[in-house]
Amino acid sequence: MEACCPYFDPDYETLNARIFGARVTVDNESCETCTVVKINSLTEQDLLLEVLQVLTDMDLCITKCYVSSDAGWFMDVFHVKDQEGNKVHDKSVFDYIQQTIGVARLQEELEPKKPEEMMTSSSEYSSSYSSKAEHELPDNCTEIEMIGPNRPGIFSEISAVLAEQRCNIVEAHAWTHNDCLACVAKISSDEPTSSQITYLEDHLSMVLHTGDVRARFLGSPTSPTSHAESERRLHQLMFARRDFDFGPRQIVRPRSDPGITTTALFSGEIDEGDYNDDARKTVVSIDSCNEKRYSVVNVECLDRPRLMFDTVCTLADLNYVVFHASTSSHGVFASQEFYIRHKDGRLLDSADERQLVIKCLEAAIERRICEGVRLELCTEINSGLLSYITRVLRENGLTVAHADIETKAENTTHVLYVQEISGNTKIDLTVLESIRKQLDPLAFVIKNCEAPPMSPKKKGSNGNSPERDGFSFVGMLKSKIERISNSFISI
Repeated sequence: MEACCPYFDPDYETLNARIFGARVTVDNESCETCTVVKINSLTEQDLLLEVLQVLTDMDLCITKCYVSSDAGWFMDVFHVKDQEGNKVHDKSVFDYIQQTIGVARLQEELEPKKPEEMMTSSSEYSSSYSSKAEHELPDNCTEIEMIGPNRPGIFSEISAVLAEQRCNIVEAHAWTHNDCLACVAKISSDEPTSSQITYLEDHLSMVLHTGDVRARFLGSPTSPTSHAESERRLHQLMFARRDFDFGPRQIVRPRSDPGITTTALFSGEIDEGDYNDDARKTVVSIDSCNEKRYSVVNVECLDRPRLMFDTVCTLADLNYVVFHASTSSHGVFASQEFYIRHKDGRLLDSADERQLVIKCLEAAIERRICEGVRLELCTEINSGLLSYITRVLRENGLTVAHADIETKAENTTHVLYVQEISGNTKIDLTVLESIRKQLDPLAFVIKNCEAPPMSPKKKGSNGNSPERDGFSFVGMLKSKIERISNSFISI
């Protein structure tokens, strides 16, 4: 007698996704100052992070947000603006958001397509909507991840190794934080070989000393890449390096309610003589909501683009699930509140676990902050150009603190944030003029980038702070000595 097995239709597993798939609506009428993006869907793992990644790729600023994903249903409301602080009117942006969150996620859950079908649909989709958020990678592409201790001139040494192998930098993103350097780069060469990849790994490891280098050959990628993917990887590399262990002092702040324990971390020391009483430090606190069995994370800090993306990335990497959230911006400040649990359902009960979450969130907020002088130039593809630029910067006593490099068509855009070796973000104009002459005829744009402004308190008749703005002969002499001594360091 033959045994009979029950039959299960394979389409049944995706039935809920087909019926209750993500529904994305973009509303430009209900709010006078912002564009409202609403997402309704079944609750799925990391869906919030995926939505934030899409909004981040489109360079949209989130001014207000409400998130609820309890009882198996996910509901999001985002108030967004463009980089100029205006409502979004580009229809292609609306189409990209709706297609990426709604259609693309459903396709991943359906039966896998044949390779040729996947290539066709991917190319059609990317050509329609991804011109702003994504860009295609060339053939013979290699991805390199680097993490290690930061020191002056290290970015110049890395670019020199790549130039020696005649590698074109297709895309690169580098962050520095708390004496740590993380870099994700995609390079291309005429005939990449396994020996070349091994050479790059060995020599870059020597440059990083105690760091870690991983390279993998991508071949001919069939899907485009996005900035948010690289930026999340930078967060993960920094977390693995434990850059949060070198942060500012921590303070435990008791609450008046004995049933609630709050741990807070204060960072970004502010000179009280320079700012008024409204100026606030970065504060991360964790409460316990025992009635609903949530841990409540509150973050108050200076507002900036992609702030929520960085925070949610960190919570996801720490294996916490966000069930409810609300964020808002108040002038130059932002406040965020997250109701979270661990993936296994646990709360943040132990003091050590709370301190870890606090330090990691504080580090995630600081990593992206770019202070210093912003240098931007767009040139034709040249494998040795970045090495030359960074060498000139190094010889003038400057170091790269943050870098974003992107290639589109035949042009490469370099955006470098540079500081003095001492960490001073205000660079002498004579130094910048010297760099301009040495890089001639390359045309680049210079812009001072400092922390978000706060209302200063006037001191004296002129309203200036002598401690902050006054002339310091010792500081000038120290800066000159550092520039001279640094020029003798070998590349």
